[in-house]
Parts: sequence; structure tokens; C-alpha cells
Amino acid sequence: MNRYFSAFLSFCLLSFCMTICTPLFGQADPMSEWQKMNASKKEALKEFQDLKFGMFIHWGLYSIPAGTWKGKKMEEMKGPGVAEWIQLAAQIPRKEYAALADQFNPTSFNADEIARMARDAGMKYLVITAKHHEGFAMYKSDVSSFNIVDATPFKRDAVAELVKACRKYGVRFGVYYSHNIDWADGADAQYKETKEANDRLGKPTSTFGANLWDPSPNTYQEYLDEKSVPQVKELLTKYPEIRYMWFDMPELIRKEQSFRFYKTVYDINPRVIVAERIGNKMGDYAIPGDNQIPDDKKYNMPWETVGTFNNSWGYKSYDHDWKSAQELLYWLLQIVSKGGNYMLNIGPRGDGSVPEPVVKNLKEIGDWMKVNQDAIYGSSAWKVSHEGPSDYKITDTEQRERDGFKASITPEDFWFTQKDGAVYAIALKSPANGQAFIKSLHKANGIVKKVEMGKAGIKFSQGPDGLRVFLPAGVKDSPHGYSLKVVMD
Repeated sequence: MNRYFSAFLSFCLLSFCMTICTPLFGQADPMSEWQKMNASKKEALKEFQDLKFGMFIHWGLYSIPAGTWKGKKMEEMKGPGVAEWIQLAAQIPRKEYAALADQFNPTSFNADEIARMARDAGMKYLVITAKHHEGFAMYKSDVSSFNIVDATPFKRDAVAELVKACRKYGVRFGVYYSHNIDWADGADAQYKETKEANDRLGKPTSTFGANLWDPSPNTYQEYLDEKSVPQVKELLTKYPEIRYMWFDMPELIRKEQSFRFYKTVYDINPRVIVAERIGNKMGDYAIPGDNQIPDDKKYNMPWETVGTFNNSWGYKSYDHDWKSAQELLYWLLQIVSKGGNYMLNIGPRGDGSVPEPVVKNLKEIGDWMKVNQDAIYGSSAWKVSHEGPSDYKITDTEQRERDGFKASITPEDFWFTQKDGAVYAIALKSPANGQAFIKSLHKANGIVKKVEMGKAGIKFSQGPDGLRVFLPAGVKDSPHGYSLKVVMD
């Protein structure tokens, strides 16, 4: 009898715990609830897919050392060589790093100029690092005094100024937020407790990104409860213009923790879309990889490649390997022709100014976009993304830095998009003889009824091997090629 009574008591206790704990800690597997929330964002995601081109801004205290610490360059240190990781690379203690705020006075920062530059470059949205891994907020935070208003002589809210400027120029706005890693206040990113659990299972535990040299004394759970989640709420409440939440570096974050961030965003503004790096497959859109041009595989969700102007996200004083306007257009076309978005990063200096090659090349891209925008915005991938010899595979930041840009773009290279029943063929080089021959537009892929450049119809002939187009005389003088609208049956 005692054995049965004991079992009954255990059952009652378990039922009680499940009733009490589920509201506190969420479902064991929150994916079904996530799927419902995600499904409600179809309209917002379609709008995002149509924008195609955006600006990323990595800016914080790391722009002051700019890749060098106590006479050493980052390449002589541990970890990634990108400038915003200098605290980890140089193993800088939290108190010593925080002292950088005393000298952060970026009086050359001009939000209006940056938002206008984005608009003029044809960029439809902008995302800034509201808080990177260093834990420093680039806005006035009531949650943590380690922010640009309370901790620096600058005393201005950079995020608020950009929100206002983006509103003025019709640029959609989003924020990057390092939710999991915070070298100032995020303890060890729950490395120790994760390792203890993994050790029992014989599994390895990644240390990537965790502060193991000088972790804050609080627990990781306290960091989530007292800083990270409250700051996400704060950002969405203070700046209702936010449309994108770009979380990053989930590494050891657990499913229920990723869901907590997702639900926090959804409960405040269900139209805000969330990047994949929230972790545990809970993003609304995919990120193939930093500076990565993916293969032609079809994603089952919207996606965005993020890329750098040189080889660092934050400003790096000695990295002068700037991508040319021609290379950046190659990236844009490689990505858009496969159905993705391209968010191109600028890293302002410690004084807030934007490096001159960035300004110059964005203007050149903007000139091209004004002429060829119909082939880009609102488009989707066609059955062929590219034809021609220049199909250079780029897999990550390190490859681009190591190998440089090796694609040799020719007049035989064409990228394709489609929109409203038309196919667009886009070239970055003009043929010397004034005739373009496009192999993919042969009769088996559709009978061509009309070819236009701008609003003007132009002569063409189509055969079983392709489409020959007789280009207007002025095209050969275009510095970055042309685009054709092809209407087919």
C-alpha cells in the first residue's frame, strides 16, 4: 500500500511542478508556438525580400583602437582578425576596456549624411549595432549605464539620430543586438554550465566568443534577466520604427532562451522580422554566412548575405583592401540573381566619420542603381541566375582577404532576375561591337516578344541558341554595363 501511495504522491508532485513551471519556463519544445508567430509575418517578409539592398553599420568603442592594442595588430593576437573583436583578441580586462568610453567623442558623426548616403546608393534599409559583443550600447539605455549617452563625453544617442534621419529619407530601420555574448556583463556566455553537462555526455563544448579571461561575476541567467532581454524590450519600445532585429552569435544559447528573445520581440511588435542568428532555427530569414555568395540552392525562406567594404566590420585603421564599385556590383548581382538580399557594411571611424572609399564607391553604385533599379527591386530568381565565365565562388571573409577578388568580368557575363512577367538580363561590361548575345534566352526558354532598355524598345533577333540584342550607341560608354527588360511568352 505504501509503495502505491508513494507513487501516487510522486505523480501529483510531478503534475504540480509541470503546471507551475510551464508558465515560468515555457514549453519543453516551443517550436509549434514559434511556427505560428513566424507564419503571421508573411507580408513583412515579402516586403523585406523586395528591398534587396541595405546598409549595415558596425560602430562602437572598438573603432577607437581600430585593430591595434598596445602596439600589436590583431593578426598578432588570438581569435578573429576583425576590429570589433579586439577585446577578445587582446584579452582586455573589462574595466580597462570600459575606459575607452571616456575618450569616445565622435563629433564627426552625422546621421543625416549617413542615411542620405544610404538612400542615394539605392539602399532601402539600414541596420546599426545597437550593442555589439563588447556590451556597450550605442543608445541611451536605462537598463545599463554602459552606453553612449551616460558613459562618454559625446552625450548623444546615435541610434535615435539614425532613426530620425532614416525616417526623413525613407530608409527602413533595424538594429543589431548581441543577445548571447556580452564581454562586459554576460558572464561566460554559460560556457561553464554547458561544459559540465556536455562532459557527462562526452560532447565537446565550444569556447568561441565566450569571455573566459575576465568574466563578469553575475550568472548568465542574471545577464539575460537584467540586461539582455530588458534592452531588447527597451529598444523596441523607444524606437517603434524598428523593423528588423539582427541578433548574432547564438553559439551556446538554448532553444528556450532563443524563443524567449523571439517572443519578446513578437509581443511588442509582431511585424518585426528576426535574423537567423537568434539561434536554434528560430529566425524569420536566413543568413548564408559573412561575405559568402551561396550556391544556387533554393532557400525555403528569405535570405540575406552580409558583406564588408574591406575585410573588417568595425573600423580597422590599416585595412585598405577596399572593394571597388565594380566588385560590389558583382556581389549584388550574384546575390540578387539567386533571390537574396545584400546588406553591405560600413565601419565609421572613432570620430564618427565614414572612410572616403566607402563614400566614393557608394555614390558610384547609386548612379548605377538609378539606371538599373527596375531589374533589382521587387525581383526574384529566374530559372538561370548567371551565364558567362566570371563565376567566382566566395565562401567567407577570410577567403576574400587571402585571395582577393579574382573574377574577370566580361561582356559575355549576364545575371538574370524576373519581375511582373518579364526577365531582366544584367551585364556589367558592354561589348565593343554593340551586340549582346545571351545564350540563356533561347527559344526553348520562351519566345521573346519585346526587349527594352529603360522605356525604349530595341532591336533583337532570337534563335535556338540564344538572343542577339543590338544595343544603343551610348551603351559602350557606360562604366558598369546595362540591363535589358525581356518580355517573353
